[in-house]
Amino acid sequence: MTTANKITIVRILLVPFFISQVLYYVETGNETYRLLAILSFGVAALSDGIDGYIARHYNQRSELGRILDPLADKLLLISGIVLLSLRNEPHLASIPKWLTVLILSRDVLSVIGYMIIQHACGKAVVKPVMIGKIATVLQMACITWALLKWPPSYLNYLVLATAACTFVSGLIYLFDGARQLSASPSSLPTPKQ
Repeated sequence: MTTANKITIVRILLVPFFISQVLYYVETGNETYRLLAILSFGVAALSDGIDGYIARHYNQRSELGRILDPLADKLLLISGIVLLSLRNEPHLASIPKWLTVLILSRDVLSVIGYMIIQHACGKAVVKPVMIGKIATVLQMACITWALLKWPPSYLNYLVLATAACTFVSGLIYLFDGARQLSASPSSLPTPKQ
């Protein structure tokens, strides 16, 4: 259990706390809950960079970290996006439901594609692309924007940029997955007996 993995586990444990604070805030309007939600989301988001830095800088990369780190990211982002796409008025602005569907669809299709490639080829190689990282940052920005109650009119521009990057990154992962499948001998037709 490396230091980087311990930080990632703390990040995962922050997700239920974040969810509860958003739900309590929407229900009661008590600003303390919103501030705790912002704080827990901010700590979780910052710890993502910290555990990555520690893993690279101190040579603490591990198989467990390769599984836990993206899992922690997805749990935090998906919980935030889903919560903030619900009817939270008058306390919080809502993120459009179509953006939530787009993000969830890309992530579910990515997981299914990974499992298919893993099964068919024996090993799936996922290479993070820059636009995927930008999509992740923009998704975090949408959540932060809504939690901080900044002007909702500007949130629309952020939502459109997030959607574009999420969609394009999904296409890139789709084409890369198709390339991996077509390069595998297991994708060739089975000869007749």
